[in-house]
Amino acid sequence: MATDLNILSSNINEAFSGKVVSLEERLGELTLVVNARDMLPVLLRLRDDADLRFEELIDVCGMDYSAYGSESCEDGKYLPDAPREGSRFAAVYHLLSITHNIRLRVRVFAVDDEMPILDSVTAIWPVANWFEREAFDLYGIIFVGHPDLRRILTDYGFVGNPFRKDFPLSGTVEMRYDAVQRRVIYEPVSIEPREITPRSVREENYGRS
Repeated sequence: MATDLNILSSNINEAFSGKVVSLEERLGELTLVVNARDMLPVLLRLRDDADLRFEELIDVCGMDYSAYGSESCEDGKYLPDAPREGSRFAAVYHLLSITHNIRLRVRVFAVDDEMPILDSVTAIWPVANWFEREAFDLYGIIFVGHPDLRRILTDYGFVGNPFRKDFPLSGTVEMRYDAVQRRVIYEPVSIEPREITPRSVREENYGRS
């Protein structure tokens, strides 16, 4: 496997000279990072190049890196660290080459944190349709060129993007059925926000069997 990853790494660097932001091997997998402006030609060549041939898109997932790496551990306690630098939102593409029996992860960061925008890859892999809708719904990433970009998991009237790190755990509204009005109504959240630490990780239980 290490030999296969070395060959893949060499092929990627040769094919995308000047477009590779980073290419990292970790835990037996390669992760390629490219700029948003380069993503479509890079992904298209990853699919069509005979030395690469990533015919199959397994998954597309949105990511919010706003708190990534912002905590450090000291004596079993997590301490706040400096806020992470760089773009906040990214889409991660998980690719499989059936021809070469190898996988690749491609990460693309959106430039604008306030309105994260990336190109849709549905023209390259049509299966990306629902994956991109999920990332749009949960993270608010807009995929330009998507044929039907709308929510897929939350309600049509849902406010916000529930997988963003700053989304409140209790949500923004409560929904219930009103028997008098005979319809579903939305109301302000009545649950007081609180943080619950599982009993198994509370300090008084450290070292106990």
